[in-house]
Amino acid sequence: MLDIAASLLVLTALLACVNQRFLRLPTTIGVMATALVLSLALVGLDALGVAGDLHEREQALLRRIDFSELLMQGMLSMLLFAGALHVDVAALRAYRWQVALLAFVGTAISTAVVGGVLFVVLGSFGLALPLLDCLLFGALISPTDPIAVIGILKSAGAPRNLEVVIAGESLFNDGVGVVLFTLLLGVAAEGGAPSAGHALALLLREAGGGLLFGWVLGQATSRLLRSVAGDQVDVLLTLAAVVGGYALANHLHVSGPLAMVVVGLIVGHARRTAGAAAGAHRPLDVFWELLDELLNAVLFVLVGMQVIVIRFPVSPALATAAGVAAIVVTLGARWLTVGLPVRLFRAAFRLPAGAPGVLTWGGLRGGISIALALSLPAGPWRETILALTYCVVAFSILVQGLSFARLVRATVRD
Repeated sequence: MLDIAASLLVLTALLACVNQRFLRLPTTIGVMATALVLSLALVGLDALGVAGDLHEREQALLRRIDFSELLMQGMLSMLLFAGALHVDVAALRAYRWQVALLAFVGTAISTAVVGGVLFVVLGSFGLALPLLDCLLFGALISPTDPIAVIGILKSAGAPRNLEVVIAGESLFNDGVGVVLFTLLLGVAAEGGAPSAGHALALLLREAGGGLLFGWVLGQATSRLLRSVAGDQVDVLLTLAAVVGGYALANHLHVSGPLAMVVVGLIVGHARRTAGAAAGAHRPLDVFWELLDELLNAVLFVLVGMQVIVIRFPVSPALATAAGVAAIVVTLGARWLTVGLPVRLFRAAFRLPAGAPGVLTWGGLRGGISIALALSLPAGPWRETILALTYCVVAFSILVQGLSFARLVRATVRD
């Protein structure tokens, strides 16, 4: 474990330096792009017989890392808490039903749309992916990654209300996507569809239980933080709430991701209120900002490196067609479930002109989608789903992410 951690930290630091020195891209996008180029270069050099054992070393490193376990059981809780910690709850409360509609209803509809349309499209290509597997792909690809987008929105000078809606939706749809994916994976394992009542009960237990557990844990953590004055104790208490709370949520069979979002919102709001009263911010905020940046940099390096383990078990032409189809279908579903409602009901959503396009194009997919794909059990279609997932994630980060700031500046008007 020490060798793995050391290797990842050294590689992440070097790639971050390369990005800062030469590319000057947003950190998460830059380190993923450089890791992706490095991995592809090693594949090419290995094909030419001049890579030595570097390609084998990278493959060996990735084989020793359980990416799905690392993200879902290690990093995700901290990333979601850190992201929610800095969300303005007062502003989010003003858009609570808009965020809830997009995150909960939108993610569920997106799962169904992506799964159903992809089932038909891939079938027309002769790639007969079963409907349940297509729905699993829809569930894992529908959650969006707020980290890179929020930084770009701030640098582009986007209106505050648009930033709040995108951040809130992205934080909550991660938890909703995980719940839907878990539900569908259980259906696949049991070999039969549960009744509507049983499925609804599972959904309420996971999602509703996660929200309730997060509220209780957030209130308890806030009370403890108000009762102490030491910065070191603050850090320990929040780390314990995040790591211990996430583990307890798993044992209670409720949604850990949703719980961590709620805990982060409650603790952040309590600290923001206390900080405003005291006129100062404490080092806890700096700690979580630094940890958030570090974990995201490592995560996106791993995403970039994963390209060498992706295999599409079909011909290159069919693989290209399927990858493009997955990208188009995913973007179309994003527009249908997020962009179109905002356009049709602009007065109700109270967002600036240009918001539908920004919400659609800014729905970047990240490590959580790849982690969920890697968690799929062995089966005839696992590699196909994983390859489709990587196509969508790579496109969203490298194409959508790099053009997102220009889109915001060109289209958003108050």
